[in-house]
Amino acid sequence: MGIRGGHLLDLESLTAEEIISILDAARSFREVIDRDIKKVPTLRGITVVNLFYEPSTRTRISFELAEKRLSADSLSFSSVTSSVQKGESLKDTIQNIEAMRTDMVVLRHSSPGAANFLTRCCDSKVINAGDGAHEHPTQGLLDIFTMRERYGRVKDLRVLIVGDIKHSRVARSNIWGLKKLGAQVAICGPSTLLPYEIEKTGVEVFSNLDKALEGVDVVNILRIQRERQDAGYFPTLREYTLLYGIDATRLKRLNPGFTIMHPGPMNRGVEITVDVAESSDSVILEQVTNGVAVRMAVLYLLMAKEPIADKEGVLTP
Repeated sequence: MGIRGGHLLDLESLTAEEIISILDAARSFREVIDRDIKKVPTLRGITVVNLFYEPSTRTRISFELAEKRLSADSLSFSSVTSSVQKGESLKDTIQNIEAMRTDMVVLRHSSPGAANFLTRCCDSKVINAGDGAHEHPTQGLLDIFTMRERYGRVKDLRVLIVGDIKHSRVARSNIWGLKKLGAQVAICGPSTLLPYEIEKTGVEVFSNLDKALEGVDVVNILRIQRERQDAGYFPTLREYTLLYGIDATRLKRLNPGFTIMHPGPMNRGVEITVDVAESSDSVILEQVTNGVAVRMAVLYLLMAKEPIADKEGVLTP
C-alpha cells in the first residue's frame, strides 16, 4: 500500500495502514543503507527539489542523502540566496522551478499550511519537511520507526513527549502517528507551553514531570527554543531545567528497558543532561540514521510505480 493523494503533508490525514506501509518500506531501506553499496537505482531519472525557507541541518541533509541513495537528481534551494530576497512569492518560485520539469518538491516553510498550498500551485508531488507549528511528518515517522524497531511494536507503548508542545510541529506529528498505531501518549511541560484543549487529541496532559515519568517506556524530549524565554513563557532556563529537564535521577521513574529520544538540535544541560544524551538508553543518533531510511521510503512510495532490482538483484524495497 502506498500513500493516498500523491503527497505527504501530515500524519493526521494518514491511515494506520499507510503509516505501517511507510515503516515497512523504511525497514527495507535501512538494510540498504547499512550495506557496503548504499545506492539503488529506484528513482533514476526523477528530479527532486528541496525548498528550504528555514534553517535546517538534519532534515535537509537527510533528504538530500535519501535522494542520492535512490539515484534521483537532487537540487537544493535556499531562500537566502534566491529571488525570494527580491520579493518573489512561493507560488512564483515553485512554478518557475517546475517549468524546468521537476517531479517532486520537499518544502520547509515557516507558515502552517504552506505545503498544502504548494499542492494547488504545481503538479509535482509535495513532501512537507516542516510547516510552521503545524506538522513535521517525516520526523514523526522516523521517531515512530525507531520505537518500532526497538520494541517490535508501537501498540500499547507508553510514550511521553516533554517540552514546548505548543510550538512543536514534531510533537503534533508524533501524537497523530502514535495514536493511530495504538500507543498511549502523554505530554508534559509548563502550562504556558501546552496547546489549548490538546487533551481532545486523546493524550494525557501533565504539568508535573516526575509524575508524568512514572511507568513510561519512551521519553521524547523536545528542544527548548531560547527565543521563547524572551516571550515570557517561563522565567529562566535554570528554572525550566529544574522543573522539566531530564537527568539520570529522573530516569529511575521509567519502566525497565526505557528509551530516550530527542529530534535535535539539543540544548545540552537545559532540557537534557549530557550523561543522559550519551547513555546506552539514548537512541538520538539512531534517529538520525533512521531518518534517511524513512525519507527514502516516502520518496519511493510517492514516486516509484514498481520495485526495481538493483545491481545485486535485490528488489528495493
